[in-house]
Amino acid sequence: MSYDIVLKRVYQAPEPDDGARVLVDRLWPRGKRRESLLLADWYRDASPSPALRRQYHQHEISPAVFAVRYRGELRDQPDCLLPLMRRAREGRLTLLSAARDLEASHLPLLREALLKALEAEDASDREPASSPCLRDQFPDPAH
Repeated sequence: MSYDIVLKRVYQAPEPDDGARVLVDRLWPRGKRRESLLLADWYRDASPSPALRRQYHQHEISPAVFAVRYRGELRDQPDCLLPLMRRAREGRLTLLSAARDLEASHLPLLREALLKALEAEDASDREPASSPCLRDQFPDPAH
């Protein structure tokens, strides 16, 4: 199955075909009112840790080191991807960030991790943990 995960700056105007718009930054973007963003969610758990974000923005680590460490953070907490995987299964998912250069931000790495997790789950022989249907989470008391 293919998934439609788009990256956008939070400062770009919302578009009707954006699907679920999720802000994936630790900090709220300057000068933006929540209502103007048309967000489905503000999800901080899949963004880089505060320490890693600070090191990267203060140029203490290279982009390559940032990528390795951020992938490690995502690998160490795979459940942090589940809410985003659920949204991706429902249709287009637009990941938002205030970063000026999206390709140098964490969003491409996050999209890559999401696509790999979705692919692995689809290839496995088990029920998707990220299913948009909540029916399986609540067993029928009659059975």
